[in-house]
Amino acid sequence: MIISQLSIAPVGKNTGLSKYVKIVIKTLEKNKIKHETNAMATVIETKSLDELFKAVKQAHNEVIKAGAKRVITELKIDHRIDKKATIETKLKSIQ
Repeated sequence: MIISQLSIAPVGKNTGLSKYVKIVIKTLEKNKIKHETNAMATVIETKSLDELFKAVKQAHNEVIKAGAKRVITELKIDHRIDKKATIETKLKSIQ
């Protein structure tokens, strides 16, 4: 399982980003990608890198379609293959 952290932000737009965050969330939901959004980023759980990259590319492009002329996309990937890792198991390990 792959756990990743995604942040997509237009540069040079107003200071409010909620419009674009909603676009990213909607795109992930359309792709049936498990995710949790927090105050700074969105945590994503996928079965493969291909699934992850496809969804991130689509979300990035949707922000551009919404009018952004410049976009910064940050993606951090935790690809663990020695045991099953999910958003829940990572959170349980720190409780």
